[in-house]
Amino acid sequence: MTLLTLAALMMSCGHETPDKNEVLSIIDKVNTHWQTNNKAEVNPFWDNAAYHTGNMEVYALTGNEEQLAYTKRWAEHNNYWGATGTDKTKWRYSYGEREEYVLFGDWQICFQTYADLYNLEPDTMKIARAREVMEYQMSTPKSDYWWWADGLYMVMPVMTKLYNITGNELYLEKLHEYFTYAKDLMFDEEEGIFYRDGKYLYPNHKTNTGCKDFWARGNGWVHAGLAKVLKDLPKDDAHRDEYIQVFTRMAEAVKECQQPEGYWTRSMLDKNHAPGPETSGTAFFTYALLWGINNGYLKDSEYWPTVELAWNYLTTVALQEDGSVGYVQPIGERAIPGQVVDKHSTSNFGVGAFLLAACEMVRYIEN
Repeated sequence: MTLLTLAALMMSCGHETPDKNEVLSIIDKVNTHWQTNNKAEVNPFWDNAAYHTGNMEVYALTGNEEQLAYTKRWAEHNNYWGATGTDKTKWRYSYGEREEYVLFGDWQICFQTYADLYNLEPDTMKIARAREVMEYQMSTPKSDYWWWADGLYMVMPVMTKLYNITGNELYLEKLHEYFTYAKDLMFDEEEGIFYRDGKYLYPNHKTNTGCKDFWARGNGWVHAGLAKVLKDLPKDDAHRDEYIQVFTRMAEAVKECQQPEGYWTRSMLDKNHAPGPETSGTAFFTYALLWGINNGYLKDSEYWPTVELAWNYLTTVALQEDGSVGYVQPIGERAIPGQVVDKHSTSNFGVGAFLLAACEMVRYIEN
């Protein structure tokens, strides 16, 4: 089949991809707007760090040194550390924003970007704190570090990145051990998606109409995190098939509950619980689905219509004229009925998710 014949066939099936240059222009517009209006010198907590996972993807795609410099300033401002506690006897991993919550995954997501910066310009200082923290954590007998869905995005990719730098097999062993705990706690085998944490398990917790309550952004974290893990995981890893199975099962579930307008509602299976568009979950799902298509885990013919709808929402509703990204649910842990989410609702992590999706769209077009 010639390329012209293939192109004609795709168009006849309604399979029209966006223009690559237009997508690159969107990426630059969104990222420039964020960096121009927000200083780099902020703390390394999860919300800021999540933006930088998106910016690092932009650099990997475009090689934009000026935009990379923004992430370097952030990392240097934080001395390549997460939480700053030094007394290991006081380190904790329940929810906490103080310095002693060193083992809490929201303080560990920054290690993803530090590892990426190390790979660009190796210097052991960049990953010294990451190794100290993660290798101490792995030396403990505990397995319940990832007790909330978000933590799978925050820390799973840290484990694979540090494995690839150090060659220490314990990173992969503990990755699976911690993932198994999280899956056993939060994964609903029937629905194929994750509860946000143990507080939201059905039937103890329900939506206003009595349904199971699956938070979109929480599942977006997991789905995107699995894509990032599969990207870096050795092809012969003993547990690779299990991660693929969960990734593809989630894709099936995500596809089924997309709204006709292209977005996913905050409570995925109950559109009336907290109705209306939401960008962060939608962008993470778009990234994960595109990554799955691009890497042969999901069928293009089956998942492109879902991606196309989502991309249309992201670029015509979520994306604002000035380059800001709207309709991002504020920081929280669940779908909240009555919470206002509108075109002015934006955030660092929402921009990061949007950039991930847009970069993966460029790769799809290139394929």
